[in-house]
Amino acid sequence: MPIYALGSQVPQIADDAYIHPDAVIIGSVTIGSESSVWPGAVLRGDEGEIRVGDRSSVQDNSVLHTTPEVPTVVGDRCVIGHIVHLEACTIHDDVLVGNGAIVLHRVVVNPWSIVAANSVVLNDTIVPEGSIAVGSPAVVKQGRARRELIAEGVEAYVVRSRRFRDDLRRID
Repeated sequence: MPIYALGSQVPQIADDAYIHPDAVIIGSVTIGSESSVWPGAVLRGDEGEIRVGDRSSVQDNSVLHTTPEVPTVVGDRCVIGHIVHLEACTIHDDVLVGNGAIVLHRVVVNPWSIVAANSVVLNDTIVPEGSIAVGSPAVVKQGRARRELIAEGVEAYVVRSRRFRDDLRRID
């Protein structure tokens, strides 16, 4: 798997995290325990810092980047769906970001919230706890997130990462 230091910026990855061989991790990136990064995902901590907490998944073809001023933070027990772009934002614990979503600078997504698939959350938006951000640009609907969807997604990817760690093998 391509994991790169960039000068003195060296990724820190928990021993029990799963990084797919086709994911790319560069620079100031921290990945927590039982977290997973899937094929085609790129976490590029060149200008600033990226932190992924424990038991979180960054799924296929997602891109996490940052700015010198604002880190990109993904909390514990988060699901970052396929083809998601996160840039200089804070995703608190227990959040699901749906496939194809874009979350931009200084956005804060609070716990037990969902960013719906294909939504674009514009700079400086605050998504309150338990809300759904939906649309392009996203509109926040308070009290509409279903906690069980987030918890089920987290557990599914923790289990899946264990299977891939044990059973994935290249055959070409």
